[in-house]
Amino acid sequence: MDPNLRNLKDFLTLYNKVTELCFSRCVDNLNQRELGGQEDTCVDRCVTKFARFNQSMMKVYVDVQTTINTKRMQEVEENARKLEQQRKEDRQKEEQIKKEAVTAGTAVLTPIPPATSGNLSM
Repeated sequence: MDPNLRNLKDFLTLYNKVTELCFSRCVDNLNQRELGGQEDTCVDRCVTKFARFNQSMMKVYVDVQTTINTKRMQEVEENARKLEQQRKEDRQKEEQIKKEAVTAGTAVLTPIPPATSGNLSM
């Protein structure tokens, strides 16, 4: 799903939930077209509380997510260092084996895979 469309969907879902929550908490009767004084104050407080809560939660989420991302990056970097160290050790072992073979007067033979042709007939 397109990230912009996803963000819009999430926003509208959140907006609808806040509207429903604050309406059910604050609107007592539907006799008048306009909100009464107490209803207006209640809706304002409800939305403000929700916005503050949401802002606080997002701050905590960003802090926690930053910590998680930092740990993941450290793990990736550590794994890359270990892999590079292992490759280096493998190359050193390979070079040591070649040196020992040359010193002993023997050649190291590397098998060559057989050539394959497109037309194999039997």
